[in-house]
Amino acid sequence: MASRSLFPCLTVFFCVISIMAPLTSGQLDYSYYDRVCPVLPRIIRWNVWSALRNDSRIAASLLRLHFHDCFVNGCDGSVLLDDTNDFKGEKNAAPNRNSIRGFETIDNIKADLERACPLTVSCVDILTLAAREVVVMSGGPFWPVLLGRRDGLTASEKAANDQLPSPFEPLDKIAAKFTDKGLDLRDVVVLSGAHTIGFAQCFTFKRRLFNYQDSGKPDPILDSSMLSNLQSTCPEEGSNTKITPLDIQSVTRFDNAYYRNLMNNSGLLESDQALMSNSETADMVKSYSLYPYLFYQDFTASMVKLGNVGVLTGETGQIRKVCGSVNYYY
Repeated sequence: MASRSLFPCLTVFFCVISIMAPLTSGQLDYSYYDRVCPVLPRIIRWNVWSALRNDSRIAASLLRLHFHDCFVNGCDGSVLLDDTNDFKGEKNAAPNRNSIRGFETIDNIKADLERACPLTVSCVDILTLAAREVVVMSGGPFWPVLLGRRDGLTASEKAANDQLPSPFEPLDKIAAKFTDKGLDLRDVVVLSGAHTIGFAQCFTFKRRLFNYQDSGKPDPILDSSMLSNLQSTCPEEGSNTKITPLDIQSVTRFDNAYYRNLMNNSGLLESDQALMSNSETADMVKSYSLYPYLFYQDFTASMVKLGNVGVLTGETGQIRKVCGSVNYYY
């Protein structure tokens, strides 16, 4: 695997430009909506800002929604679809049930866009742009987004169960799921850095606190002071749905504190701390903990790759009028 420079670029913008693909990729284009829906950027930004003002957790929720969409049969807006008589969608799959959020924000954006430029902007492009905006508004880097994705016509609960990485899986299995999407080990480390914002439910890490690997004892790697705090927050017989920050150092700020936490054995999820168990990923963690601009540079590159996984373009798919259901007159 080719390594990326450890020397931070002078500005995030030039970092991004230096690692971008050409101006177009297939039928995707940075200026895809410039003529047909010039108000798109303003509508996205206003709605994302409004949602963040009312709920600081929405930043991580929208970023995660985009990731969970692209990871299941490609970026096609399938995660937004409600169940129908023809298929069981992804919303109630095990990794998503009572967990993914942000649908109302996407629906509000879509409703505004349908008034401004009907049947023009796909729900999946809205997801992709919203994910970029919440990162920027949380203090993270900006990157240009290729546009012109089309919405898919179906969704699959089984595919979501099979394809989404789990916080309980070992690193090699998580890496294999990334490889299946055309992503690599660096993308695993970089995209895990999104855990610098957001929260996790107690059930996702509780087994580290009391009976790790059936030992009857806590995970010996976990920092002792963090362990004590988590045991108070998530008692053994307490609620599994109570939430705690993934990165206690910067709960709502998009930065590289996540990697510093891993260096101090303070990663919340097993899948997070597991990045220190492999020499290659541990070296990356160390670099990102030291050089925030390197993390920003590589994060933007990985988000571009993620946003181009399995996209539909041209006459494939459709532009949904409502993001939760397929247009049945296509």
